[in-house]
Amino acid sequence: MNTPELHKTVVMVVDDAIDSIRMISDGLEEAGMTVLVALEGSQALTISQNITPDIVLMDAIMPNMDGFETCRRLKENPQFIDTPIIFMTGLSDTEHVVMGLNSGGVDYVTKPINPTELLARMQVHLANARLARSARAALDTAGQNLFAVNRDGEISWATPQVHQRLIAGYDSKPDQLRKLLAEWLGHNPESGHSLTLDFLPQPHTVEFLTIVDGREYLLRLHEVQQTSVATGVLKERFKLTGRESDVLLWIAKGKTNREIGQILDVSPRTVNKHLEQVFRKLNVENRTSAAAVAIKYLARA
Repeated sequence: MNTPELHKTVVMVVDDAIDSIRMISDGLEEAGMTVLVALEGSQALTISQNITPDIVLMDAIMPNMDGFETCRRLKENPQFIDTPIIFMTGLSDTEHVVMGLNSGGVDYVTKPINPTELLARMQVHLANARLARSARAALDTAGQNLFAVNRDGEISWATPQVHQRLIAGYDSKPDQLRKLLAEWLGHNPESGHSLTLDFLPQPHTVEFLTIVDGREYLLRLHEVQQTSVATGVLKERFKLTGRESDVLLWIAKGKTNREIGQILDVSPRTVNKHLEQVFRKLNVENRTSAAAVAIKYLARA
């Protein structure tokens, strides 16, 4: 059962049967995986607050909180959107299979567990999850803060940057974002139309892009830059051009040339050319000194 590809994979096994856990854990550890054990749903939720496993094996029938409810609760955590959850059950009837899939599971295996079959299924779902995470990370790197929601405004998937920016809105007003999105989408906005989210710590807008498969609404999140006053002050004080003052302000905010280029929709090389003029006009030699001058003057202004 040695499977090098699964080395260092973290698996959370949620099952109230000790013998079952022991058998599964032995097989997974032999395959080079790290196993986290939860004997009930509430323990799984506690573990999920601090650790996001690569994959979850979930017993369907448990006391207090069954596997279906535990799965739904785990999937409410944005960190678990790409985490595959495979149900383990002695119940193979259609009703329980459908319940598992509807609650957020991706697959199921019947007990008694066949270790070889289980590992094969896990490999497939782990590969799919890694591809999904890589795609979202690539979109973030390219500055494409994308996410998708259903008609009710519930997020289906999102890039990491979107999760980071929207989580404050969910924490402070759990239903406000979903209700706003659902009401807005109910009016069938056209591509390019935007919705303002003014309840987040930093104002953002959501741009409607398209509908995917007739059921998922693809959206882009934009941060509203409230910089016009500050750039105007810098422009007047140091006799800068509009673009030079923009670059100086973002330098003062700690942004790299690449990040500034993405914000201003120019190349890093163009940003560097503007910086050369900024250094000359401020009579400084580097970006640290330029940032210090800008911050000091803005604080006084």
